[in-house]
Amino acid sequence: MAISSMTGFAQGVGFCAPFHWRWELKTVNSKGLDLRLRLPPGFDALDIPARGAISKALSRGACHANLSVTRESPTVTAKINRELLAHLMETLASLPRPANIGPPTLDGLLGLRGVVETGEAEEDEAALAAAQKIILAGLDAALVQLQAMRRAEGAALAAFLTQRIDRIEALTKAADACPGRQPEAVKEKLRQAVAQICELGRFDETRLHQEAVLLAGRADIREELDRLYSHVGAARKLLGEGGGVGRRLDFLAQEFGRESNTLCAKSNDAALTSLGLELKVEVEQLREQAQNIE
Repeated sequence: MAISSMTGFAQGVGFCAPFHWRWELKTVNSKGLDLRLRLPPGFDALDIPARGAISKALSRGACHANLSVTRESPTVTAKINRELLAHLMETLASLPRPANIGPPTLDGLLGLRGVVETGEAEEDEAALAAAQKIILAGLDAALVQLQAMRRAEGAALAAFLTQRIDRIEALTKAADACPGRQPEAVKEKLRQAVAQICELGRFDETRLHQEAVLLAGRADIREELDRLYSHVGAARKLLGEGGGVGRRLDFLAQEFGRESNTLCAKSNDAALTSLGLELKVEVEQLREQAQNIE
């Protein structure tokens, strides 16, 4: 499986009479899957299936999914209140009418409040159901687009992480071969230290020997080097597996950090310390980018 990033954007638009709809999907980094779905009024029925589709497509990241729907100009209906109209006509017919006032006209009566009732046509349930089905299909298409974008960015991240891992391995090998940690170099440093102590006066030779052995043991970075080699192999394996390996890569980056910190702390050689600092820089870059992996 391919490596995917947690950041991406996609959208989908469509029309199903009488609705124009648009999906907008945006994902960013998150420890888990944090879904925030916004639906317009009247489309609440899409909540559960939409969440299910997104959860199936994405395993990690904060996803902002927004659906906007606009309706074509609604059909206006007019209804005549026949009872009220008949009552008005009957009432007007029974009233005496001055000579200078003409008989009531139909358009005049229809213009009276309440005689004609207007409103929008009731929503066609079949049209709404058909639109919801198409809108969900549009969400699936947008999710495919989003996944493609996340995989494209994931490929770039995988290449970058591979470079960092290669560099970490190279620095580990350089530290392993560093002249300052060779037995002869360690022995010479101890000899110089002993010579300086001898110049100060009397000392306990047995105690000095014990301290020298202890010092040499503390300066040994063999375990740290072995663990760094092991972590390099594990990181390459995870990148080869692909899929949702972001959490494991993040954890492995923390382990890299611990070993590089210990290596620097144990170092008693300037060249080895310099290698350890370079190693810490590479590990930090690895950690930062690993947090972008799904």
